[in-house]
Amino acid sequence: MPRTRPTAPALTAVALSALLLSSCGASVRPQAEAPQALGYPVTVTNCGQELTFDRAPERVVAYDSGIVETMFALGLTDRLAGYVMSGSKNNDIEGSPWKADYERAPRLGVDRISKESILQAGADFVYAGWNYGFSEDRGLTPAHLDALGVRSYVLSESCRNGVGSTSRGTMAPLDALYTDLRNLGKVFGVSERAEQLVTEYREVVRQAEATVPADRPRPKVFLYDSGNDKPFTGGKYAASNEIITRGGGEDVMSGVLDSWTTVTWESVVEANPDVIVINDYDVPSAEDKRRFLETYPPLAQVPAVKNGRFLVLPYAALVQGPRNPAAIRTVADYLNGL
Repeated sequence: MPRTRPTAPALTAVALSALLLSSCGASVRPQAEAPQALGYPVTVTNCGQELTFDRAPERVVAYDSGIVETMFALGLTDRLAGYVMSGSKNNDIEGSPWKADYERAPRLGVDRISKESILQAGADFVYAGWNYGFSEDRGLTPAHLDALGVRSYVLSESCRNGVGSTSRGTMAPLDALYTDLRNLGKVFGVSERAEQLVTEYREVVRQAEATVPADRPRPKVFLYDSGNDKPFTGGKYAASNEIITRGGGEDVMSGVLDSWTTVTWESVVEANPDVIVINDYDVPSAEDKRRFLETYPPLAQVPAVKNGRFLVLPYAALVQGPRNPAAIRTVADYLNGL
């Protein structure tokens, strides 16, 4: 979801260096050791379920950019049997700190992940999420994969928050990121790398928050993903919520108890945001989204539109993944410059 970059300040040195540190050695796979030496079996808790692994998975299929880049950041590129990513996310690849890893890993498709592509890749593990690949309607769930002898892990941002519920989110977004890094670190025997990343990311976030004036009113921020009749946006449990709030803003949709969902234009107008963050991916482009927002009559008197305050961020920065901490710094720099 990037095309043109915003007029906001570029990534600061600390945020960029943290991303580069995370990508350094992203293709380096730890030397294989006997399971006993690595401490297997290991058990992790994922979306409330305990998962036990007798060995590290060897052939992984991952879906969507934030998930794929988490594998890269953990140094697990060589474990990827392949990844699936919508063609609308090609700009995520072009602008990624892990572009070289994308080029090394096989791309299995540009549509939805499927049981066929998973089996053809000889996968023994799938990393995806609810609405990030997993769907009962398409017959692709962790339970379906278990029946095929393929293990899986669900993106924590997408954990469902009730029996029978399709609403997603059970923890603060950054906690979801750190939880998945640590869990996957245990599953793949790279816990030291996972802890290094968590430490780096916490420091980037700490430094970003330190730039926010304590006595400054927080600008109200609305995240616009897509949609004309009704806007699609991030709620309390989407990574975008903490990207906005820790960057010094007030997420006007933080009261929506979901991760990514549809709201109404009436609620946006009532919230009266000072800034609109545009989620940038290929189609429609960020420019097309901005033009729509600027010409949509109900938004004409909203301060963000009246004052032309739009911040464009790439899709991979706004969904759960290793670009989240640097995105917080980008938001902080933009809001501090208002």
